[in-house]
Amino acid sequence: MDDNTFPDHNSLSKEYDTLLPERAITVLEMESWIAKILASMYSRPRVIGRVKSFDSYFKKYIRLLKTGSSLTVSDLIGIRVICPFLEDLTLAEELLKKKFKVLEIERKGGDHTFREFGYESVHLLVAIPDKIIERTKLPKGETAEIQIRTILQDAWAEVEHELVYKAEFTPFDNPLKRKLAAVNASLSLADIIFQEIRSYQRELNGELEKRRDSFFKKIEDSTDAVLLSTPEESPQLPVDTTEPIGAKKPEDNDAITDEAYGNASIDELLLNALYAHNKNQFDKAIAVYSSILKLKPDKAICSLIYKHRGMAFFARSHYEEAIADFSESLKLDPKSYKSVYYQGIVHSVLQQYSKAIEAFNKSIDINPYQPYCLFRRGQAYYHLEDYPHALSDCEAALALESSEAVLKFKDLVLNKLKM
Repeated sequence: MDDNTFPDHNSLSKEYDTLLPERAITVLEMESWIAKILASMYSRPRVIGRVKSFDSYFKKYIRLLKTGSSLTVSDLIGIRVICPFLEDLTLAEELLKKKFKVLEIERKGGDHTFREFGYESVHLLVAIPDKIIERTKLPKGETAEIQIRTILQDAWAEVEHELVYKAEFTPFDNPLKRKLAAVNASLSLADIIFQEIRSYQRELNGELEKRRDSFFKKIEDSTDAVLLSTPEESPQLPVDTTEPIGAKKPEDNDAITDEAYGNASIDELLLNALYAHNKNQFDKAIAVYSSILKLKPDKAICSLIYKHRGMAFFARSHYEEAIADFSESLKLDPKSYKSVYYQGIVHSVLQQYSKAIEAFNKSIDINPYQPYCLFRRGQAYYHLEDYPHALSDCEAALALESSEAVLKFKDLVLNKLKM
């Protein structure tokens, strides 16, 4: 290297300091804008920015000078997007690519073998938007680096930077290399396992949502039909021999014996039960829920299973069994306001309105902020011709949540009060 090519430390330092305040402001604006871009993501990644310190900037400048590369340090402004799960990385990258002019994409660590260490990360070199440049004194064409990582990838990157980069870790130190490679592999495996758990939860929650939808549909069909009919027109309640549309007969349901689920985990059993439940295979669902209860899990899980099995009994029009299961769920978890609310629903379907009100009262005592429970209690009061209480519950429900069904019911109550 010729002496004339040595960088002027003082000159570079003054240049760096001159633009440091503007770069600090730019970091804040970039953080805010990126957070808005990613706000639609369910996981809400963390966004952290920084201006590269002068010492780091100068060292990188020297390295570029040694290699004969361009002397432009493109990552003076750096933003990290830290995501909880692996699946978030692709979505975050796609959202950012739509909003920024991307100059370069680098995928670090993707080509490492299992014997190597080094963090994985997606680096986007982007042009800082003109609207941000215009509010600062930064030169046009200024760039920033956006790094997209999982939480564990970011943790590894931080430690690796201290142990390897700053310490100038030697590749001949094989024992330490193996240890670092093992740690990196463990973190990578943890990321994969977390993603698998996340995917399983999504599948389970999807089945739970379907089950809730079908349950509430039956509530509406059963209670509202009774509410809007005259006593002479009131529909007959389903009897136990009535098979719900789409349900299979017990002999048609395969694999409902205890032996069929002998090696399954509680999570797997629950997912099987929910699949059956959502396919209207209620006998199979009840059998699997019962298999879970025979495993004697802890009280919280037992309470949940009793509640689910009660819903399946309700779907089969086995109302007494449903009430018993909801009662057992509440006994195991006294804070389970939904269990006692469901109990009130069954009493309403059976036209046992005083018992329904008693159950709804208990549910509201546990959790007063239930518009749907207030609405159903108001309906029970209506059937008992207690219209003032029915109207009061209507108004309380509407104060918590606007609902077309409640508004229609309120008109019905007002008409009765005008009589």
